[in-house]
Amino acid sequence: MIKPEHLKNGDKIALVSLSWGGLGDEQFIHKYEIAKKRLKDEFGLELIPMKHALMGTEYVLNHPEDRAKDLMDAFLDPSIKGIFCAIGGDDTIKTLPYIDFDVIKNNPKIFMGYSDTTVNHFMMHKAGLISYYGPTVMCEIGEYVKMFDFTKEAIIKMLMNDSTGYEIKSSPEWSKDFVSWDIKNINVSKKMIKEEYGYELIQGSGTVIGEVLGGCIDVFYMVYDTSIWPNDWQDKILLLETSEVTPSPSDLLNMLIELGNKGVFDKVKGIIVGKPYQGTYYEEYKEIIREALRTFNKTDLPVLYNLNIGHAFPNGIMPLGTEIEVDYDNKKIKLLESATK
Repeated sequence: MIKPEHLKNGDKIALVSLSWGGLGDEQFIHKYEIAKKRLKDEFGLELIPMKHALMGTEYVLNHPEDRAKDLMDAFLDPSIKGIFCAIGGDDTIKTLPYIDFDVIKNNPKIFMGYSDTTVNHFMMHKAGLISYYGPTVMCEIGEYVKMFDFTKEAIIKMLMNDSTGYEIKSSPEWSKDFVSWDIKNINVSKKMIKEEYGYELIQGSGTVIGEVLGGCIDVFYMVYDTSIWPNDWQDKILLLETSEVTPSPSDLLNMLIELGNKGVFDKVKGIIVGKPYQGTYYEEYKEIIREALRTFNKTDLPVLYNLNIGHAFPNGIMPLGTEIEVDYDNKKIKLLESATK
């Protein structure tokens, strides 16, 4: 896998809207201003919107070719050192016909997002580029009042430094609050509560080493039977998380059964699973995961649960395509190589 260069003070970051275009809407544009200022003040990074990124919901929805062009142009621009997604959504797959994988491969740089951006991460994987399942501009970087310390540390440690040996820890606190995106709430912060469980071992044991691959299981079905669905799951560590839609336990079971029918559970060495959105179905999901794996006689396949990734608040970064070590017995995750060069 190709490893992009780390970010440094003064670097330009492209803003792309590859799914939902709401960041450009009048009622939400203040989130962009918050994120732009925060990236400059706290990280020394300059946020540069690509041509169509802030054209609003309707335009972005109706022009997947322009969404894809923004992404391609960001990779081709030598002054751009990283690409951050505005937010997820449910429409990224429509950009697939317009993607030039050679452009991505020949112009490696940091690409970050989560949720529906899972589709883009599979694009990056097809091109052979390590990518970063992590914060978005509209959500975490544009968070009201302040950015979560846990998320800020992940960006600095993983994207701006040599991260060899970096331990991806459980956050000591989390939030299940929802603060509506309204400029009237600009001074309202999420309330934090103590983390009760940390990482939980659902089943299995031992230590596993492998490249991590995966994302938001809710959108996997869009990628099945396309050119970007990975055919190299062998010996990978599977990352799974669920979205803010909070699929019912029965729906999650169906998703996992479908994934098993694709042969993924027969190939991966281990699984790591994100904390459910707002903690919804926290206990139920654990049993559903066990049930799905029993269906495929994979009761020894190790599963670590409750990671601060994706739709968890706070969330960190998982470098897809990077070799990690998961010590299931001691509930520890660390990078065996730097996520960037």
